[in-house]
Amino acid sequence: MTTIQIVYLSGVFILVFGAVLGGMYLLTPSGTRQRVREIGAGGRAMEAKPNDWIEQIANISRPFAKLSLPEDGWEDSPLRARFMNAGLRSPSAPYVFFGAKTILALVFPLTAYLYMAFSGLDLQSHTFMAVLLVAAAIGYYLPNIVLRRMIFVRQREIFETFPDALDLMTVCVESGLGIDAALSRVTDEMRHRSEVLSDELHLVTLELRAGGSKEKALRNLAMRTGVEDVDTLVAMLIQAERFGTSIADSLRVHADTLRTKRRFRAEEAAAKIALKLLFPLIFCIFPAMLLVLLGPAFIQIYRVLLPTMAGN
Repeated sequence: MTTIQIVYLSGVFILVFGAVLGGMYLLTPSGTRQRVREIGAGGRAMEAKPNDWIEQIANISRPFAKLSLPEDGWEDSPLRARFMNAGLRSPSAPYVFFGAKTILALVFPLTAYLYMAFSGLDLQSHTFMAVLLVAAAIGYYLPNIVLRRMIFVRQREIFETFPDALDLMTVCVESGLGIDAALSRVTDEMRHRSEVLSDELHLVTLELRAGGSKEKALRNLAMRTGVEDVDTLVAMLIQAERFGTSIADSLRVHADTLRTKRRFRAEEAAAKIALKLLFPLIFCIFPAMLLVLLGPAFIQIYRVLLPTMAGN
């Protein structure tokens, strides 16, 4: 290993070690600092805001976010709806997202360039530029993949817990409560089952208390979640209230449909397990078993049979 490679590896180690220490210092709450703040506040307990570290990251990434953040019209774009579907309602979320896109689009090509420069790879100019462009594209679109994954996980949780919320709402409506009171009750009960769905229903109750119409509050719920079944429920509730049909019967039928759909999806996922296990079984486990079972036989053949055949 040459001196340049040792210096390069030492620099990477120091950079990564310093970044990890800085992240631990910023993101890990300190009991000593919290106690000093409480004493300075006259003994009153000060609750730490859970999104303080997000604000710090947003402040750091704000200058980089201006390079890729659209100036006008992005708040009405589909990207804004995707932020709501992922549960990112903080005003600093766009700055973190676009800042990450800019930083990663610069860091990935720089890392690839340093690796190729210090490893001594002899690449042609076209191949070299292609590698840098691919690294920049990966860094630029990596936040989109993370955002898509967050949306998928959140929507799956809402879909899996929504039938339970509908059952509770059906019981509340049949006991004589109105839709507003039933939503408030279900919000409190579902907090132990799903924090995500409880927060969404809590926003609906807040909109209703603020004087908003029930139709608008429900449509905002469907827009925030982005789940097709929630949109269907919202349309059903609006039609039931508009035409005066029984809301309890509609909720019961819709809850039974969602439970059936959830069961079918679970059965589909269980049926796919055998096919998903087939590939690691063939490419990982089966060759190892063949090596263990047939390895001694091949060794004996190599030692005994081949010399014998060569002698004849």
